[in-house]
Amino acid sequence: MRTADVPANWPATVEEARAVQDALRGRVVLDEPGPPPGSGLVTGVDVAYDDERDLVAAAAVVLDAATLEVVAEATAVGRISFPYVPGLLAFREIPTVRAALDALPCPPGLVVCDGYGLAHPRRFGLAAHLGVLTGLPTIGVAKNPFTFTHDEFGLLRGGSAPLLDGSEEVGRALRTRDGVKPVFVSVGHRVSLDNALAHTLALTPRYRLPETTRRADARCRQALKRAVAEYPD
Repeated sequence: MRTADVPANWPATVEEARAVQDALRGRVVLDEPGPPPGSGLVTGVDVAYDDERDLVAAAAVVLDAATLEVVAEATAVGRISFPYVPGLLAFREIPTVRAALDALPCPPGLVVCDGYGLAHPRRFGLAAHLGVLTGLPTIGVAKNPFTFTHDEFGLLRGGSAPLLDGSEEVGRALRTRDGVKPVFVSVGHRVSLDNALAHTLALTPRYRLPETTRRADARCRQALKRAVAEYPD
């Protein structure tokens, strides 16, 4: 398990963090399709927190996109790098997530974040931020629609509806299981929305959430437990 350091110039205030978002948002690439769904490698990233001990653990789990078998994985632990502020969660997570990605023995391919990309009040959620910093193709698959809305749509797997901020489409609500509540997919960096939806369906053969997210969630929780045992105070 790698130890993650907070960069020396990491934002410390809400104003500084929003200024970083404003400076980087224009670097998001929206005109690339991204890797073909179901091919190559795809990596899930997720984090777990122990706020009392000021610890965050991140996991990066690489899957073969065709078989969904685990190819490689890495974890990292560090100090929480930013206070909890809605819309700025990337600043709590990115240093440790990047450390986990850097510890992988192979290129990650497409990165799937448990969170948002363009479906963000400032159009720069974790998936977009991580993609710009790393240059990797990224998408966000979130469990809830944040502040956005969508119309009702069919109950069958594969059905979708635009995720809207007023009249602007920022992502899609996507049904990954028949009769189960949708997930919320948005572009991060260097992937089209249609391909982001196709990747999400390819990664959800049995469950509502992508296998990338499920595997990374389990690994980061395990890493946090080990870190807490090692640093109980």
